[in-house]
Amino acid sequence: MVIYVSLSFVLSCPVVSQNLVTDNVSVVEGDMAIISCRVKNNDDSVIQLLNPNRQTIYFRDMRPLKDARFQLVNFSDNELRVSLSNVSLSDEGRYVCQLYTDPPQEAYADITVLIPPGNPIIEARDEVLSEGNETEMTCTAMSSKPAATIKWMKGDKELPGKPKVELTYDKMYTVTSRLTFTVSKEDDGVPVVCIVDHPAVKDFQAQKYLEVQYKPEVKIVVEFPQGLTREGENLELTCQAKGKPQPQRVNWVKVDDDVPSHAVITGSDLYIENLNKSYNGTYRCVASNSVGESYDDYILYVYDTAPSTEPAAHDSRAGEGAPRTVDHAVIGGVVAVVVFAMLCLLIILGRYFARHKGTYFTHEAKGADDAADADTAIINAEGGHTNSDEKKEYYI
Repeated sequence: MVIYVSLSFVLSCPVVSQNLVTDNVSVVEGDMAIISCRVKNNDDSVIQLLNPNRQTIYFRDMRPLKDARFQLVNFSDNELRVSLSNVSLSDEGRYVCQLYTDPPQEAYADITVLIPPGNPIIEARDEVLSEGNETEMTCTAMSSKPAATIKWMKGDKELPGKPKVELTYDKMYTVTSRLTFTVSKEDDGVPVVCIVDHPAVKDFQAQKYLEVQYKPEVKIVVEFPQGLTREGENLELTCQAKGKPQPQRVNWVKVDDDVPSHAVITGSDLYIENLNKSYNGTYRCVASNSVGESYDDYILYVYDTAPSTEPAAHDSRAGEGAPRTVDHAVIGGVVAVVVFAMLCLLIILGRYFARHKGTYFTHEAKGADDAADADTAIINAEGGHTNSDEKKEYYI
């Protein structure tokens, strides 16, 4: 028993040292496959290549098999490399690299033939959609090997689909992906793309553009006046309505009241002359199409006639604010400033006159501080007793 193990080890050493290796190959149907049998530390053993039926394709550099699609690419002591052109599905299988040693050594190369799917087919349940409705699309990739994968894109956003894989009688795969989603008006004209991914092809796709109908979008535009609406002025409004299909009817109404009898309505335009405050209220433009109805409101507030010196109003849309009280506030502020200035002036004048009067009395008594007695003080004072006598004599 011990001797048997020893002999087995000795016989297996050369086999391990040969290191025969090869690679699996995937090739698209109709393309070329390369099969390589490689040996390390070859001791002049013969290399040959066999097909899945174990028929010899190449023995060293000779081709016993009469199939011209097989061609020798390289032959040396360490490699046998063979090409197979115009590969078909029947060529798929396990090829054998064989090295004549004792015992013989083999390595296997599996050739997998890839068959790309046909052009993807995209179908939609609804050709024309209405906003808010749910729709369904399918995308089919037929007769591929292996099975393809499908993903969906709506614009730049990926959507999840539900795939179904079927194996056909000819061992091909058909994949169908189903997509369900709800549309909005923003989806109108957006492409929905079915992208098929397969080892034989990349970014194989089909697309379909969405057609979504939606109810009108309505906006009232003030054509005149550009500022506040005053008594006696004219008012002109235009109703802009856009939808799919384009609205065919545009109506003007006044909420909770009748439109003034002399108002002129021409298509989408409303015109009222000589405004007065009795026309105040909410004017509504209503537009409709086969999908639905929408409206926009304009609140009219007629202001008193503007004074001739009043600056132009800033607001281009009447009815968006209450009458302004800025004029009264400004007048009150100006009056307060004037009164304050006058009080300051009176205080300054009072202080000035008080100082002037004190200077006069001091001037009369100038020099009195240096006198020895009262009589001398009177004599020394400027304009003193002497001058007083002169004035008295002058008047007598």
